[in-house]
This record gives sequence, C-alpha cells and structure tokens, in this order.
Amino acid sequence: MIPRAGVTATGLLVLSLVLAGACGDGGGRADGRVSPGGRDSSEIVTPAPAAPAAQRLETSLASPMATSPPLPATGPPRFIVIAREPRARGAEHVKELVYTPTRPTVHDAATGRFIAAVPLPPGVLSSWDLLAAAPDNRTFVLSGWTGPEDPIRFFRITLDQDGRPGEPVPVPGFEGDQGSGYAVALSPDATRLAYGDLGDSEGGTVSVVDLATGLRRDWRVRRPLAVHGLSWAPDGRRIALTVSRWGVGVLDLGASGADLPAAARLVAPDDLMPQPLGAVAFTPDGGALVYTEGDAVKRVPADGGEAPRRLASVGLAGTSQIMRFSLDGTGRHLLSIDRWRSFRVDLTDGSATSLPIISDQLLSEGDLDAAW
Repeated sequence: MIPRAGVTATGLLVLSLVLAGACGDGGGRADGRVSPGGRDSSEIVTPAPAAPAAQRLETSLASPMATSPPLPATGPPRFIVIAREPRARGAEHVKELVYTPTRPTVHDAATGRFIAAVPLPPGVLSSWDLLAAAPDNRTFVLSGWTGPEDPIRFFRITLDQDGRPGEPVPVPGFEGDQGSGYAVALSPDATRLAYGDLGDSEGGTVSVVDLATGLRRDWRVRRPLAVHGLSWAPDGRRIALTVSRWGVGVLDLGASGADLPAAARLVAPDDLMPQPLGAVAFTPDGGALVYTEGDAVKRVPADGGEAPRRLASVGLAGTSQIMRFSLDGTGRHLLSIDRWRSFRVDLTDGSATSLPIISDQLLSEGDLDAAW
C-alpha cells in the first residue's frame, strides 16, 4: 500500500515501532505517549513498495444494500474519533524513511479532551487516516497501516457510554487488496462498508464490503477519475458520491452491472463547479445531499432538479482544497479537522465553533481525519 501523503522512497523504507507496548522498554513510554526518536533495534527494514497490481472487479456480494434499520441517533454527538497516518521522517531523495506509528484516539466532542487511545488489531502497525461512523456516535470503522508495501486493514470498534473503545474487530476481505483507498462510509446499520479509491490510469473503483463475511461488490469508473466522498442513504439502498471531473451523484445499489456511471445518477455536474469537490453526506431524511466544493458547504436535493444552495463556508488554513467532513446523526452539525483543531459547523445558520484537539501524541506531522 502506497501512502496517500506521498511518503515513498526508491530504496529501503524503515519502520520505527515505538507505540507503547509494541517494543517493551525500547521506544514506548510508560505514560502511553508515542516517543519521537531515531533508529533502534525495533526498526524493521522492508523493500521499497512495488506498483500495485490491477485488481479484478469483485461480485461475491450478491446484495450490497444494508440489511437492518439504521442505528438510532441519540442527539448531538458526545465523542469524536480521530485517525491519522504514521509520521514519516526523511526526504524523497533519501533511500530510507523512518515511520513512527500512531494510534486512533477518542475525544470529547464538547471540549476536545482526550478520552482514550483505540487499540489496534493484530498485524496492524499504525493508524491510517480513513474512518467512518454510524449515526449512533458509538460505532466506527477505522483503517490501519500494515507496512509500506502492504494493504490497509479495516476494523470496527464500539464505544461504551463513557467513550471507551472495546476490542477492535477486523473486517475480512482486504488481505490481498493493494489499494490504499481515499473515501469510506459506514452503512447506517453498521453492516456494510463502502470505500473508493483515487483511481489510476484505468479508472477508479467504488466497493461495498460486508463487515462480517468480507464478501464484496465493485463498480468501476473507466476513466482516470478520483472518488473523494461517499455516504449511505438512511434506507441503505443508495450511496452518494463525489467524483472529480464527474460531479455529485447517487449510486443505486440495486442496479445491475459493474459500470459506475451506468448505475449512478448525476445530481450536480462537476463542470459547473469552480472549486474541487470534497466530502458528501445524505441528510437524515434521505432527501438531500450536503457536500463541499472548495471550502464551501452546499446542499442539493438528492433527486436533483434544483440548483445547489450554499450553507456555510469553512476556511481551513491547513487543509488542501479537498475538504473532508463528518455529518452527525441529527444532520445539523458538520465536523471538520484542521491542524489539530475541530470545526463544528451549525448548518441551520452557518456558524462555526473551533476547539483544539487535546492529544496524547505528537501533533506536528501526518494527515488526519475525524468522525462522530
């Protein structure tokens, strides 16, 4: 798996395992913090990553739709889960990079206070910055980094009433998948995971995976387009998506075939948008889509027919033009992260509140994402 942030090298890659408990007294600190550091006996030398092989389309999941009613939203979210990439030191002209693993963390949604670190499943060396939440603010699917040339792994966690995470439950079916993924979404009943990639010369892919069995269904965009955002409809039968050089659309999970444009309906075309598309979310009633275009948050009916309406603007100085966000289960508040600050946007009036994220880890490096 080649990290999205571009931390690749032409020679050897070095992984520094300094998570608390991962290397005894060699690198982890007794207080559970990640230690900065140079090389020691815990580092693993691995070959440079090869180009990922083309993946064949999967059709083992006969019915990709959600199987149960949505998990209920219980009011404004109490918890935020943050996931970030491993920190990398080095430069592209150097033949080695040193990776310092990171862990997902749980924070108080009202104060940003650190609550707990999320345990990683066996074989996962570090957090990765892809995650998704169910409407209940308790059920999350996160991604894990298994090494520079290995696939990511997804796993599910459940928070208790105090925000403490239980043991991670790995999602099967990704053992041979070399794609890194870029956008993920958890079905409202937390039984299915949708994910999309950045695409390659042959096009991009949107996939739905059953969390219990690993059975999968793929749809292909046969042009070099990037899938930037995914969101399940409350009925579990549709997925909203934002695709570069295509637009905002809705995928019908009951449609036959593996051609994504044929199975999806375009709601707002990309050629009418001057800024890059980012994340997307269904409103809780399923009647509209909320999405980002540059730093603007917009709303459009899910069946089209009307021009998009601007709801708010979130000027995030530290982000790229591709803005990601998480919409809470009530549909009122949007969460985005910028340089270890959370931005909570009230979509009823466009107002935004910013809070620092208080972490037990070094904050200065690595991409991160958040969900509630």
